[in-house]
Amino acid sequence: MHITNSEDGSPSIGRQAELLGISRASVYYQPRPVDSFTLKVMNRIDEIYTKCPFYGVRQITNHLHEDGYLVNHKKVHRLMQEMGIQGLIPKRNLSRNDKEHLKYPYLLRNVPITKVNHVWGTDITYIRMRYGFLYLTVYLGNMKKLTS
Repeated sequence: MHITNSEDGSPSIGRQAELLGISRASVYYQPRPVDSFTLKVMNRIDEIYTKCPFYGVRQITNHLHEDGYLVNHKKVHRLMQEMGIQGLIPKRNLSRNDKEHLKYPYLLRNVPITKVNHVWGTDITYIRMRYGFLYLTVYLGNMKKLTS
């Protein structure tokens, strides 16, 4: 394996991959673009889910069939998983305490917020774009001093 490229002295591709701990083949990987039919199905799933967030895979599949999309419930399930959405139904054992799960206390309950950037919050969501989806992450901080 070459340590450097002869032209500019930078590490070779193999050496860079080794330093990053990835395979050399993954450096050359080109992701396949999403085909237009799958993108149309994902857009329609998003529309159906936005109107009826309590619909599950089978009901969304039925709506897609009514709209003329020939997809089975397995593809709809996979696409919904990729999009990070699921029907709003009660899950099993929701009220049961999970002893393995550590519960964190709310640390800001009795904290007076008196300084700029003293408290921050965050949110993440996905946004449908013309040719796919993207995730938007927002960090929120108080920008002006609060008086009590």
